Amino acid sequence: MHKNTICLWFDKDAEDAARFYAATFPDSRVTAVHRAPADYPSGKAGDVLTVEFAVAGIPCLGLNGGPAFPQTAAFSFQIATDDQEETDRYWNAIVGNGGAENACGWCQDRWGVSWQITPRVLTDAMAAGGDKARRAFDAMMQMGKIDVAAIEAAIRG
Repeated sequence: MHKNTICLWFDKDAEDAARFYAATFPDSRVTAVHRAPADYPSGKAGDVLTVEFAVAGIPCLGLNGGPAFPQTAAFSFQIATDDQEETDRYWNAIVGNGGAENACGWCQDRWGVSWQITPRVLTDAMAAGGDKARRAFDAMMQMGKIDVAAIEAAIRG
């Protein structure tokens, strides 16, 4: 077990979510599925309790804990992309699999987990500061999925 692991609470679909992430993002995989050894108040022996997986190299644990604590945008994965093709691929995979579009490069998967699909050109512009950052920020504020060409045009002024 890793020293630090992100634990994501799911209603009952931790394994489905983990397998989707493993199929969608590089350096992602499901490493273990743990099942209940006996019946319990909200489930039966053999039900999936936890799933160990990694998303883009980050170790995670999916916990099927029931509906008490739904996902919120207070937690998100940020995936850095190198170009529009990669941005589109991840965005479309999440939104096209029952997810939802949000603003400024954010989307939400069908399990409620939030994702920031963020082209490096945007984060580089923000890190540069000054007018480049302001123009990139202003352009981003008008977007759902990030448009790389529009960010590059905004950076140029």
